[in-house]
Amino acid sequence: MAFILPQRWRTGRFGPHGTIAAWPGKLLPDADGPTRVTLTTLCVFCGSSDSVDPAYLAAAADLGRLLAERELSIVYGGGRTGLMGALAQAALAKGGRVVGVLPRFFDTPALAERSLSELELVDSMHERKARMAELADGFIALPGGFGTFEELFEILTWAQIGLHQSPIGVLNVQGYFDPLIELIEHAAAQGFIYGEHRQLLQIESEPGALLERMTAYQPAGDLARWVDRRSEPG
Repeated sequence: MAFILPQRWRTGRFGPHGTIAAWPGKLLPDADGPTRVTLTTLCVFCGSSDSVDPAYLAAAADLGRLLAERELSIVYGGGRTGLMGALAQAALAKGGRVVGVLPRFFDTPALAERSLSELELVDSMHERKARMAELADGFIALPGGFGTFEELFEILTWAQIGLHQSPIGVLNVQGYFDPLIELIEHAAAQGFIYGEHRQLLQIESEPGALLERMTAYQPAGDLARWVDRRSEPG
């Protein structure tokens, strides 16, 4: 199946001097000086399994409520089970806007959340990921399995090669992502990940702190080094 890229990113990639030529996010000047990212819609990646520690479900619900309270829209995979369902139902209960993007083969009473603000049906997993990225200006990963890992690393890879500069966060509930973070650090130590690319991932254990880090996110300079293969600065 052909690779599908969000439409607004197809003219992206690096401009002169390693800057991003096209980026869907916006930066606004902060009163104290530094620029801050304006977030309106967050894409949330998370697990759909019901057989998990209730603390993970509670964390997803807490994030959903917080995003609703801050009037941030949510786009996610459209499911009603596991952390996906906990996130969406909690946000909706607080009056939040939640958009689901669901492959048609998952559109069943057992899997699809029907009470969403909007539910978009697509034909493939590739289209689902592209559409979620199209709608969002920031990304958060909650605990999950293979699908969550794949979504997180794909959006990181798109940032690494210059297709976007939107902030990417991980909500590290109960240290769930600690082994993954250790693997990333190991890959960086072995030279497979550049230092500036390690900075693409914002990690916090509390949702409020994570949102603060994401709005304060400053893209690392010289991200184009991965594409043009220049050596480490200095």
